[in-house]
Amino acid sequence: MTPPRQPLVDGHGRLIEDVRVSVTDRCNFRCQYCMPADGLPWLAREEVLTFEEIARLVRLLAEMGVGDVRLTGGEPLVRRDFPVLLGMIAAIDGIRDLALTTNGYLLDRDAEALVAAGLRRINVSIDSLQRDRFFRITRRDALPRVLRGLEAIARHPEVRPVKVNAVAIRGFTEDEVVPFCELARSSDYQVRFIEFMPLDADHAWSRDAVLTGAELRELIGAVYPIEELPREPSATARVFRFGDGRGEIGFVDPVSDPFCADCNRIRLTAEGKLRTCLFSLHETDLREPLRSGVSDDELEGILRDAVWRKELKHHVGEAGFRQPARSMSAIGG
Repeated sequence: MTPPRQPLVDGHGRLIEDVRVSVTDRCNFRCQYCMPADGLPWLAREEVLTFEEIARLVRLLAEMGVGDVRLTGGEPLVRRDFPVLLGMIAAIDGIRDLALTTNGYLLDRDAEALVAAGLRRINVSIDSLQRDRFFRITRRDALPRVLRGLEAIARHPEVRPVKVNAVAIRGFTEDEVVPFCELARSSDYQVRFIEFMPLDADHAWSRDAVLTGAELRELIGAVYPIEELPREPSATARVFRFGDGRGEIGFVDPVSDPFCADCNRIRLTAEGKLRTCLFSLHETDLREPLRSGVSDDELEGILRDAVWRKELKHHVGEAGFRQPARSMSAIGG
């Protein structure tokens, strides 16, 4: 077993323990809050990190104590042989938690292979439980297939929790609140509402479009009383249970109630750029060093230098905020 390296710490004293790894920028949906209707130019195949390059970076990070890994995209399941990559990462010493974020479209096809490879947690993005409204947001008539995928992965008790993510957009999500509560109360899914963030490719985001977690909790509380559960350190969500104990619901409020103070996350894009914040304006290239033959120790130095400069907080909603040039699909959710 490889001896551990020193923990990875940023310049504000935060211990970095979580990495979000985008395995592709490609996606089979065109969600309004993420991509334009006609899509984006995709990375060329040779620009995207190989499975071996991703595994090497994750292994090195694990040696520094970064043991929580979430695989994202784009849509990760469109990457050919994705379960193979998942299995490579699951086998790395030091990985404590291996999760996946997906739109669920290919989940019915891949559920068995993902579980066999070592998947233990999953988030499935579903912004509406009504077929026509789902189409309106995603520009794909795919809700029945996504729900089949959700049911397919939920049949595996090894994968828990199963979370359903819905982006909260003013003028749209208000009508989704009660159906999502009923889904949470009639299953063991944890439904989570995520505030609309300025990461859309059309740069059409405005603060007025954000339906805040506080507003959602008020809407829900008028129908189903809820009570907050203790927050885990560095958690992105505030989690509540319904007053009668039937089900949980979560709120990720990065715009109205940022959780930057104890952020322990970094991100790796599909082409090997390290981002120290979702809203970073600067990135650190890891692909070129990887392909030029640097040692793990040299790579560790590059990682530590970048992480040391991790932003204290994002500035969404503040005067002078600049939206990143990349959309969410190009960053990795």
